[in-house]
Amino acid sequence: MLSYQHIYHAGNLADVHKHALLAWMLSYLTRKDKPLSYIETHAGRGLYDLSGAEANRTGEAAQGIEKVAGWFDPDHPLSRALQTVRDRHGPRCYPGSPLIAHALLRPCDSLHLAELHPREYAALLASLPPRAARCAQQDGFALAHALTPPTPRRGLLLIDPSYEIKSDYMDIPRHIARLTRAWNVGIICLWYPILTTEIHAKMLTQLQKTHPDAMRHEVRFPPARAGHTMVGSGLFVIRPPFGIAEEAVQLTEKFKTLNRSGSSKP
Repeated sequence: MLSYQHIYHAGNLADVHKHALLAWMLSYLTRKDKPLSYIETHAGRGLYDLSGAEANRTGEAAQGIEKVAGWFDPDHPLSRALQTVRDRHGPRCYPGSPLIAHALLRPCDSLHLAELHPREYAALLASLPPRAARCAQQDGFALAHALTPPTPRRGLLLIDPSYEIKSDYMDIPRHIARLTRAWNVGIICLWYPILTTEIHAKMLTQLQKTHPDAMRHEVRFPPARAGHTMVGSGLFVIRPPFGIAEEAVQLTEKFKTLNRSGSSKP
């Protein structure tokens, strides 16, 4: 059984990058009065306590959302999702992408979440209201292939693995090629870490070759602590919604302030 648990890393700068753009896309999709489907292949536990021993052990949240929350106006979709979750669960809680989706989507929308780790899956179920989402304890790619094309056909698929399995870097382009053929109107969003080893480079080369019209957005940031090998975060978005490029540019400028001086000011 894989050992990765995101509770040690929740709210880090990679989460800020990923969740800011995910929240923006979900908010954009809900502007149209038509239902949508949200599918997530690696959901995690959904809710994280930033006051817990795990978060304090790494300090990544302190260098992440707790440092840069002021980047986002109260009406930004990430701020709205964060406030909704904290009103319900407490001021030091942080939502994973399942709870961000639940906070921003509507009763007419469908949420499908996969999480294979038994303990994380149990926590995911506990973090969501009853019948808020269709949750499955299974391989996320298997769930995505089984569901696509979903009903409703509008929507977004988030692929967000831990990359503990190094073959993910080779397998993901094949999965995405199959998913984009099956779901020819869905937004397919892949998150990947940028490590000092640049292990993601071959995967991105293949993805860009196959999907030349996709949006690739990357940010760099200082390591959370000495010896930490993650120095950036990337999103590869197939069929990016209108306006996301401008939102990404604004986010890039915010992250540049960290690289210049460590300041959290935009």
